[in-house]
Amino acid sequence: MKILILGGYGSFGARLARMLSDDARITLLIAGRSLQKATRLCDGLSGNAARAPLYFDRNGDVEHQLRDIMPDLLVDASGPFQRYGDDPYRVVKACLACGIDYMDFADGAEFVKDFTQFDAQARERGLFALTGVSSFPVLSAAVVRRLARDMKQVTDIVAGVAPSPMVTVGVNVVAAIASYAGKPSPVLREGKMINAYPFTEAKRYTIAPAGRLPLRNLRFALVDVPDQCVLPSEWPGLQSIWAGAAVSPQIYLYLFGVLSWLVRCRLLPSLSPFAVFMQRVTQAWRWGEHRGGMFVEITGKDVEGKTRRGSWHLLAEESDGPNIPAMPAAALVQRCLNGHRPQSGARAASTELELEDFAPLFGRFRIATGERVDELSNGVMPLYKHILGDAWQELPAPIRQLHDNTGTSRFAGKANVDRGKGMMARLIAVLIGFPKQGNDIPVTVQFDVRDGVEYWQRSFGDKSFVSTQRAGSGRSDRLIEERFGPTRFGLALVLEDGKLRLVVRRWSLLGLPLPAFLAPTGSTYEHVEDGKFCFHVEIAHPLFGLIVRYRGWLKPESEN
Repeated sequence: MKILILGGYGSFGARLARMLSDDARITLLIAGRSLQKATRLCDGLSGNAARAPLYFDRNGDVEHQLRDIMPDLLVDASGPFQRYGDDPYRVVKACLACGIDYMDFADGAEFVKDFTQFDAQARERGLFALTGVSSFPVLSAAVVRRLARDMKQVTDIVAGVAPSPMVTVGVNVVAAIASYAGKPSPVLREGKMINAYPFTEAKRYTIAPAGRLPLRNLRFALVDVPDQCVLPSEWPGLQSIWAGAAVSPQIYLYLFGVLSWLVRCRLLPSLSPFAVFMQRVTQAWRWGEHRGGMFVEITGKDVEGKTRRGSWHLLAEESDGPNIPAMPAAALVQRCLNGHRPQSGARAASTELELEDFAPLFGRFRIATGERVDELSNGVMPLYKHILGDAWQELPAPIRQLHDNTGTSRFAGKANVDRGKGMMARLIAVLIGFPKQGNDIPVTVQFDVRDGVEYWQRSFGDKSFVSTQRAGSGRSDRLIEERFGPTRFGLALVLEDGKLRLVVRRWSLLGLPLPAFLAPTGSTYEHVEDGKFCFHVEIAHPLFGLIVRYRGWLKPESEN
């Protein structure tokens, strides 16, 4: 298969080329207006695929250029599709005239909505022309189908993407966003298409695959995606679709929102003239976790008419996230090579792939995914089971036994305790009531669950202290919220190498949020040794050093 990637050295075109470069059945033609950049990318590709750089001007005589090349497939990864001018489909038309299959990475709803005008011509010529071959709507639609497999009707869809702040965002991506920010954009609300204004409204969400360290709770701003015009035809009962993007550091999202309001109020005609400046600013000053993610959440009715809500979460470490928009095209190419060619016709690609088609591609990168059924426990489902979701079953049995609480239970064992030596460390330990230093200290822990709150009473010898744990909400969503006196901690439950780690993600004193860099540190985890539940709790502070460390084992009191 000879594949021409238009914009093949850009942010997403280059990633598609790298994904396909291992396949010897492929010849990659990396094309664009810079032959130098195309040559540089070809020289940097590894793998068995043949490759060649080409000069290609999509604003020139496209059909004439294509007839000289005659690829089997053209993938348009150039963009921004929102700014393709008076003849946005010139490449599609040229492909159909030359008998060439076509895909694009279009993320603009208007471009995708009018694409079916070429359906009859594509069918007549026996060609496929697929638009929107990207995260939205191909991956998002596949996720909705997976989450809705036990639902009779889907009523609401909320989705979002959060790139890592350390990833370089291309000018074309920023230009696409700037072209529609603050301008009317059709969205589905209460079953009707109305105009909303991208980046002038937002939702908060926590991306948290079960058992993984979640992203911090982020603010997602409304964006323009093809899902608005594509998904209602697949789920006729849909009442609303909301899709957003989170930018980190989040200060940029707030500033971009202010500028978008100026466009909405017609104080600025457009943000397009500022696209290059905005791209340079966000790339020059960036900080935060080098991780990104995506989520899709649906609400609907099951066969019994009960309301259900499910969500799918994706985490990508470091620079692996930007590979995701190129994955649908890579998966479709592989399907073609394996004899599963898409049906002829011109359409959005939202029904071409299922979630399992992405699994081999996810496996090539540091990407973790997971599903959640978001039902509030209300004291019925054990707290840790509610937070961990599917990862609950991966816990060793003794850890599940200790946390399988909906009433009252008692465990007993022994522990060794170390205390910090500094004055402030000793003072904090006394104020909270942490145990004194010692070895082989008898330990009992009583769990009482009332109204969805777990009360933990820990007794080390004759010394006791109490904390409460509950499911976090708001910015502590998907976390365990533990309270020691006036302090509260948002703890992530992370399953790693058979250990359940508790990682501090948020904290507050007297209800006042405190900086993360001043949060308590230390390694805290639960594990199993010799068939027994074991704990290792270490609480330290960046300024005061070790406060307390206690480690030991527990069994149900009836077994001691």
